Amino acid sequence: GARPCIPKDFGHGSLVCACSATYCDTLDPLVLPAPGSYVKYESSKAGKRLERSEGRFQSSLRAPELLLTLNISMLYQHVKGFGGSLSDAAAMNILKLSQPAQDNLLRSYFSESGIEYNLIRVPMACSDFSVRPYSYDDVPDDYELKHFRLVDEDEKMKV
Repeated sequence: GARPCIPKDFGHGSLVCACSATYCDTLDPLVLPAPGSYVKYESSKAGKRLERSEGRFQSSLRAPELLLTLNISMLYQHVKGFGGSLSDAAAMNILKLSQPAQDNLLRSYFSESGIEYNLIRVPMACSDFSVRPYSYDDVPDDYELKHFRLVDEDEKMKV
C-alpha cells in the first residue's frame, strides 16, 4: 500500500515530503474507477501530497442542463509522458545524498510506487540553476562544432 508523506516545514509557509535513506512516501498503483465514479488526487500548500479520494457523479432529478460524455476510446492528442528537469542544482543536491537516499528519491520519481516519470529535460550548457556560466563551444564561427566539449558538470552530474 501507499506510504504517507512525512511533512517537513522549512518555515516558508508550505510543507514538503521528507525522503531519506530509509523512507520515502509512495502511491498506490492507479486503478480506473468504476463507471459513474471518479478518483481525485489533491496536493496543497497545507501538506496534502497527491491525496487520493473517490466520489460518484450525481444525476440530477431535473433535466440536465449540461451533459458531459467521456469517450475514452477516442483520443485527440498523444501525451509522450511526464517528467521534470535535471539541472546542475538538482544534480548537485541529489549527489549530496547517501546512496540509499538517492535510490529512494529516484524510485519516488520513476518507479510504479512513485509518480512514474518517464521523461527528463536536461538543460544544454548552463542555466540559472548552475553555479557558474558556461557553454559548450565559445569559439566564434565554429559552425562545424570542432571545439564542442562537455564540461565537468555534465560528465559528473548529468550524463
